[in-house]
Amino acid sequence: MLRATLRGFLAHKGRLLLSGLAVVLSVAFVAGSLIFSDTVTRTFDRLFASTAADVTVAPRRDLAPPVRTGAVRTLPASLAGRLAKVPGVAAAHVDAVVENVVVVDRRNQPVGPTTGAPTIARGWEATGRSGVRLTSGHAPHGDGEAVLDADTAGRRRVRIGDVLTVQAPTGTFRVRVAGIAAFTTTNPGSALVFLDTPTAQAKLLGSTARATGISVDAAGGVTDTELKRRVGAALGAGTYDVRTAAEQAKSAAANLGGFLKVIKYVMLGFAGIAVLVGVFLIVNTFSMLIAQRTRELGLLRALGADRGQVRRSVHIEALLLGLTGATLGLAAGIGLAAGLMRLVGTFGVRLGSAGMVIGWSTPVAAYAVGVGVTFLAAGLPARRAAAVSPMAALADAEVSGTGRPLRTRALAGAVVGAAGAGALAGCAVATRTAPAVALLGAGVVLTLIATVVAGPLLARPLIRVLGGAFPALFGSVGRMSQRNALRNPRRTGATAAALTVGLALVGGMAVAGASMTRSVDRRIDQTLGADYIVQNRTYIPFSPEIGDRVRATAGTGVVVRQRLAAIAVRLPDGGRVETAASGYGPRLDAVSHLKYAAGNTAAALAPGHLAMDAGFARTHGVRIGSVLPAEFQGGRRARLTVAALTDQEQAEAFGLKGGLLLGLGTLDRYAPGGLDSALYVNAAPGTGAGPLRARLEKTLAPYPNVQVRDQADYKKLVHDQIAVLLRLVYALLGLAIVIAVLGVVNTLALSVVERTREIGLLRAIGLARRQLRRMIRLESVVIAVFGAVLGLALGLLWGVCVQRVLALEGMTALAFPWGTIVAVVAGAAAVGVVAALLPALRASRMNVLAAIAHE
Repeated sequence: MLRATLRGFLAHKGRLLLSGLAVVLSVAFVAGSLIFSDTVTRTFDRLFASTAADVTVAPRRDLAPPVRTGAVRTLPASLAGRLAKVPGVAAAHVDAVVENVVVVDRRNQPVGPTTGAPTIARGWEATGRSGVRLTSGHAPHGDGEAVLDADTAGRRRVRIGDVLTVQAPTGTFRVRVAGIAAFTTTNPGSALVFLDTPTAQAKLLGSTARATGISVDAAGGVTDTELKRRVGAALGAGTYDVRTAAEQAKSAAANLGGFLKVIKYVMLGFAGIAVLVGVFLIVNTFSMLIAQRTRELGLLRALGADRGQVRRSVHIEALLLGLTGATLGLAAGIGLAAGLMRLVGTFGVRLGSAGMVIGWSTPVAAYAVGVGVTFLAAGLPARRAAAVSPMAALADAEVSGTGRPLRTRALAGAVVGAAGAGALAGCAVATRTAPAVALLGAGVVLTLIATVVAGPLLARPLIRVLGGAFPALFGSVGRMSQRNALRNPRRTGATAAALTVGLALVGGMAVAGASMTRSVDRRIDQTLGADYIVQNRTYIPFSPEIGDRVRATAGTGVVVRQRLAAIAVRLPDGGRVETAASGYGPRLDAVSHLKYAAGNTAAALAPGHLAMDAGFARTHGVRIGSVLPAEFQGGRRARLTVAALTDQEQAEAFGLKGGLLLGLGTLDRYAPGGLDSALYVNAAPGTGAGPLRARLEKTLAPYPNVQVRDQADYKKLVHDQIAVLLRLVYALLGLAIVIAVLGVVNTLALSVVERTREIGLLRAIGLARRQLRRMIRLESVVIAVFGAVLGLALGLLWGVCVQRVLALEGMTALAFPWGTIVAVVAGAAAVGVVAALLPALRASRMNVLAAIAHE
């Protein structure tokens, strides 16, 4: 029986190839994501471990800001002198490090990376832990010199002697490049600018009395843990954040972990789609192969093979397919990881392929996915094979009938579909976000299962409609193609299921994206009253000097600053919320159209007051006049009076997510040192908006990262952000389509083999090769369009429910992207044509006499 199984597998290896490709793709994405994330993690672990001081002292982090505030946390530089006297300390160094500065070259172009990685300015310390070494020039001396990292210098063609402009939180200053330093470890992708330490303190922090941290080196024989204990005792418990090198490296790795998780989950998403769609392909392939081998299986049964042996035979074939696919997929995953490493290398992060990390979990996961998916997908066909009786097989009957299985499908599909519809209905009427999301997830899963289960039942009525014009347009060829698609509804449903999954996903997300876009547009129109918004292109807060220059620009009228600050508020119901508060300058009403349930802007911006979202306030028992204890970064505490309640739907569009609105005077008192996140600008009376924009752009020309946007620009910015998510979904759709094409090709190829004698007879009675190819293409097109229609119908239903969830967060507009929907249906037809090319060509090249003699 084993020999027969192996011979059968080798005899059908060509037919199993396309199913194997689905396994290879899914395993490749799983293995590639694991290898890439493990490699990056190991590389940066080594970087952090080699550059971290034995003990680091930093300002205590009281709150974790959910947004960038621009504030630089500092501590007294005099701590270095105190710590140098602690027993066991060999040396204590002042750190002055500021991220997200902007460095501009002589052509007024930023020299930093364009990938979102920061440009970091810091004090120069020529130690073994600096991570760089001077390769040309000399170390910086005085406030007019700097050292630039070699990668940035090479990328931007900066040479020794060039003058750079540094735009720091405290202001703008110029430096001359005195030296170039190369990385001794991994380049993390950032641009590094080194100043001498006193200059870095003065220029970046505003005073030589301030530092961003103290690096402490241990004397010989003193462990990091013991040194941390001594340093902590000298400073006082809880005063500062004291960490060993290992703890510092772990913290840095945790911050990097967010970036890695995004990449890892995206790639695993691709793997999941490949697995899900591949399951349908594998089930369909094995089912058709078993149907075509009915006589062979029947002979085996007649010769004494029992049901268990037949079932095991199919499982062994699946196991062989899974092992082969997993092995090839693992190799492809290694190549994919190497490609990703080269890709991030173009962004400045140097990851050598020699350092690739392949942990034990990677091959385990690869083979678990490859073998497990294939083995499980073959379970149903194996049961059908084992159910064949010897007599039925010898009579060449098909494995599956058309009676009871379809009735069973109808019942199962109806039950699961009703449960899914109920969950989606509950999502649509839910009044809270968390339950709505849970019901949405359950509804999506159940309705997808119901659609796949009921697909064969829907195939006949829908294909009669979708292919109804074929007889009139293509005559007898069109009629035969339609009937071929109707001949086996199970096969048609399973083949179309791959497209259904992908297009349901894209349809739902397209509706959600269109609804989000329209909602944001509507809210911007309703709330934003400023002629222009001045923002950093990467949303990093900028120095107040930019606001001063904007105010000094001729024709400028009202200018309102916006600042963000981390805040924790104790609520009357005993809860505590950590969020971001938005602070605004006077005359906010001149640049906005905020709506209030109670109070007004003047009351909200008064010293010691705040405004809060009305719905949030109602939930937590907050009223006008309530006094709330609040805590800001650095441990500063306040008692703030609720003076106004805002309309959340209107507030969110103006950057007030979280609902807390304060005056700049309050923020300056309790959260000093923050930078401006945006400026809202109106033209002065008598000045047109167009001329003012030209003047503002000229004023801000020395600040290339700062942009002037009107309402249309602001809308486009939001549209582009939503489009990023949609592009990811469309990429997932692309992968699903690739595998769906493989499924259609496989089905048609096996169908051609199954209908060899029939095709020979058609050719013998006069069907031309061109007509035969057209018949197979039309069959493929109607199957693909059937899958697209099912998927889009399901996706539109999901999209409406997603919009209902978004409406709970204030995004109340519902929009349907009809252009995308039409394009998807047309694309599905094109997919059908492409998938039919090879099977149609093979069918047309058959020898007529040999085909008629085929059994």
